[in-house]
Amino acid sequence: MKNILVPVGSSKNALSHLQYAVDFAKAFNAKLYIVQIYNVYTKAGTMIKVDHIIEQESKTFLNDLVSKIDTKGVDVIVKTLKGKLVDTLELACKAADVDLILVEPRTNSIKDEVFLGKTSGKIIKQTQIPALIIPEGYQFKPFKNILLAVKSAIIRKEKALSPLIDIKDNFKTIVNLLLVKTHYYNDGDFDVSKKLKSIVENITKTENATTYHGVLEHYQSHNPDMLCVVRRKRGFFIKKWEKNVILKKDFNSNIPVLVLSGLK
Repeated sequence: MKNILVPVGSSKNALSHLQYAVDFAKAFNAKLYIVQIYNVYTKAGTMIKVDHIIEQESKTFLNDLVSKIDTKGVDVIVKTLKGKLVDTLELACKAADVDLILVEPRTNSIKDEVFLGKTSGKIIKQTQIPALIIPEGYQFKPFKNILLAVKSAIIRKEKALSPLIDIKDNFKTIVNLLLVKTHYYNDGDFDVSKKLKSIVENITKTENATTYHGVLEHYQSHNPDMLCVVRRKRGFFIKKWEKNVILKKDFNSNIPVLVLSGLK
């Protein structure tokens, strides 16, 4: 893992999140991109030189944040980017060859009932970039036990597991696989490839209404310090993906959640 990107909003958790990002990047000796994306919607001819003003304000805001954290020798690059959130993020990640995005749950929302705010939700649900959701106020520590929860173990995408493998190898983490049989189960979904078998320590099979329900049932017995799930049209979050905002009553996590880009 060489390049990590952190999109920054205006949340009260921004400093804590950036410090976590620095600590995480240092563990991999990775380059850290700290970015803020802005967009201006105006009527033609009514706003002159506003882009320049917003860009400067955004850059000043980011530099001020960075000045308040301990960068610990990590190569930190600060960028302000103009454009639509998802498109601009994907372009930036492609240009910088980003391996992982670190996301805080609520970049702008102050509502206590919200787990993923509108901005964070868009990043998780509308991009195909591997992402790590860090709980608010969470302090960095090496991962000891990861629970990988999927309803299908079929892997067709090359490097789909790369972020998980990088984390496992770097921290010598134990990875346990939870295979959840749901209504959408197909023959062969539980056929675990040699590559996946080489990563995981134990395999547990369960039958539940959703992958999330499977996690809830087996969470205590595995006691993970990271949950790993997969983006799918009918994957981990199912209907929770239909809106950008995800409420805590629908899903919440007090440990980091690694969201892979998809296995198929």
